[in-house]
Amino acid sequence: MQEDFRLIVDLVTVLAAASLGGLLAAGLRLPVILGYLLGGIVVGPTGLGLIKELIQVETLAQFGVAFLLFALGVEFSLTQLKKVQAIALGGGLLQILLTISLTAALSVFVGWVKTPVQGIFLGGILSLSSTAVVLRSLMESNQTESVQGQVTLGILIIQDLALGLMLAVLPALDHPDAVGMAVAKALLVTALFAGGAIAAGIWLIPPFLHWVASTESRELFLLSVIVLCLGIALLTEYMGLSIEMGAFVAGLMISTQVEYADQTLSYMEPLRDVFATLFFASIGMLIDPVFLWQNLDLILGLVAIAMVGKFLIVVPLVRLFRYPLRLAIFTGFGLAQIGEFSFVLASEGQKLGLVSRQVYLLILGTTAVTLMITPFLLKATPQILLLMEKVPILKDWLNQMDIPQEISDTAALNNHVIVCGYGRAGQNIVGLLQSRGYPVLVIEQSEAKIQLLRSQGIPYLYGNCASPLVLEKAEVEKAKSMVVVITDAGYTRLCVQRAIAIAPELDIVARASRDAEIDTLYQLGAREVVHPTFEASLELSTHLLLSLGESRQMVQSEIMAVRQSRYAELRPDIACSLPLISPVVNSNNVIEFESKAS
Repeated sequence: MQEDFRLIVDLVTVLAAASLGGLLAAGLRLPVILGYLLGGIVVGPTGLGLIKELIQVETLAQFGVAFLLFALGVEFSLTQLKKVQAIALGGGLLQILLTISLTAALSVFVGWVKTPVQGIFLGGILSLSSTAVVLRSLMESNQTESVQGQVTLGILIIQDLALGLMLAVLPALDHPDAVGMAVAKALLVTALFAGGAIAAGIWLIPPFLHWVASTESRELFLLSVIVLCLGIALLTEYMGLSIEMGAFVAGLMISTQVEYADQTLSYMEPLRDVFATLFFASIGMLIDPVFLWQNLDLILGLVAIAMVGKFLIVVPLVRLFRYPLRLAIFTGFGLAQIGEFSFVLASEGQKLGLVSRQVYLLILGTTAVTLMITPFLLKATPQILLLMEKVPILKDWLNQMDIPQEISDTAALNNHVIVCGYGRAGQNIVGLLQSRGYPVLVIEQSEAKIQLLRSQGIPYLYGNCASPLVLEKAEVEKAKSMVVVITDAGYTRLCVQRAIAIAPELDIVARASRDAEIDTLYQLGAREVVHPTFEASLELSTHLLLSLGESRQMVQSEIMAVRQSRYAELRPDIACSLPLISPVVNSNNVIEFESKAS
């Protein structure tokens, strides 16, 4: 078969296997990433053998990593990165150094490796976690904007950026006297690239994007963005860094241009998803199920050591930066696996003779198993935390670690309005309340947001709003109302449930991040639940109906009916199960609602 036609057949085979695997996983309510991995295993050289030449497929799969990190850079802007810069830079670097040091010492002590150099190399492999798998899992659970999502992604980004430094130092490991020079050279190259990227982001990228956008051609804009992403990625590869670093920095450069960032994401997401699927399937093709089965006991032991070890390193580090224990546990689970970029290090190490073929296969098998476990672990984290709270000793431990960190001197704790979360929505609510003279207290667990509150002179309580100790400190039983506008669905539920337990008559308004949360929050005791997407639909509909000549009273009645019915008309899955609610204007011109059988 001709080579060019063989590539087409291989691509179709891999994508078909990934699609079938994804459909099977989705049908079984499993993470679709697992289906992509299994699809790659089935068609790979160790499976049915339909794909025998991996080089071309792996090359194309690199596009998936590049596009994935490029999109992450566009979405995860510098502004967002600054919010978690302390834990990302400090915690990320400490995590890498601690993992390398402890792994090297332990592996030499127990005899896993023959030399300290091999121990350092093994530590480098274990220090990296999977940005691709964790990011997809966070996207599926709508947690990329949550505090724990931001912290986890911040550390992952530092790990990805460190890959270039590791690759630069790797050849010098056998020559200790040259390591210092290799590190200095890599840092110098990184600094030069960072300086060039900042300059280009300020003076070159904005006019270039404006020029391309002025053509009003979707095709030209998409092609230009792809060239920009891959061009910078190839530049970093040529400079001895990594393609992944270049792709991510290219995304950050575009993210500063707000008017083009959303357009770039909308164009790139389909392409990113296709190539990312190819990437996960290519990882599956590297996995040898026979080798896994023959060495199952050893690999499971290595998986347990790697995941538990990284968890025990990450959790204290996150706590060191004054984040709540629950968030630290989530981050620990999120970073507990070995990343896909460890394949790159392991492959280079094998070429340099740092590891044998047997050890290389063990690393591949261990990494693959941790990648398959991670989606399940992240999905089960909220349930794990709830189970921990049911154990008295663990519950007391969790609550003790969630004690209030600080409360401002200006806080008035009587007939006040508690605002949980000081994001954009929280800031708008606080501004409106203060303009009308209502006393407010903001509960926030982000150090950056607390600094903002201090500078603005707004009363605050530094802590986790889902903690009973924090809610008691906020005097919820004396509060007039509470607004919960945090992005984490699990913490929102806990906050509502625990606030109602303390003050059963408290008026709580909560934001639902997903459709399923609406009914749950009402059942937990929230007086009103707001869904941002549905509210945007109602406001757009209001403007449209008024512009078409409908009476304001009729439009307001219809909108209030939709809200009263918990957005039933906008939720086809429950519209048939709820009674129809119609607005009725009584003799006092007050709108009431009556139910009618459907």
